[in-house]
Amino acid sequence: MIAAAVDPTSHLFWLASRSLGIVALLLTSASVGFGLALSTRIGKRPGVAARFKVLHEAVALVSVGAIAGHGLLLLGDGFLRPTVAEIAVPFTMPVNPLWTGLGVIAGWLALAFTLSFYVRSSIGTALWRKLHRWTGIVFVLGLAHAIGSGSDTRSTWLIAMLALAAAPVAFLGSLRLTGLRPSARTAGV
Repeated sequence: MIAAAVDPTSHLFWLASRSLGIVALLLTSASVGFGLALSTRIGKRPGVAARFKVLHEAVALVSVGAIAGHGLLLLGDGFLRPTVAEIAVPFTMPVNPLWTGLGVIAGWLALAFTLSFYVRSSIGTALWRKLHRWTGIVFVLGLAHAIGSGSDTRSTWLIAMLALAAAPVAFLGSLRLTGLRPSARTAGV
């Protein structure tokens, strides 16, 4: 029996978008992880804070690029055929509108939170810090998007990738929430 060959090029944009979406989620996890580490004892060690700040900023920028690429690649998909509005406006995609809408919101929030760093002096550091505390929601929404809209969410490889992305955010987030931050006395050490 001869199996019919499937032409992978007919799904090239879908596969590329899906792959870049996973990369974007892993990068977002790393960026959120570096940010959370900066607010814990881990990030307050001498020499570590400066490196983590640079990594946090760089990974956040690359993450936003990967998120944008994830959405834009779908424009070339011959099966889904989304419009620019469907990939840019939450809840307008006819396929899985809730889950894709959450992904679109995550993308816009990632862009806003990342760019807010560069207007910090205009909006004030206090407001910027208050806004920046919400960046974890980008990861949570992105994770929900991957789980809810993914065509292969039950596959072992994707579950492993999602667990890999969630682990550092969960660990460092729990450190932050439980107060394992440096005291005022040791923060400058």
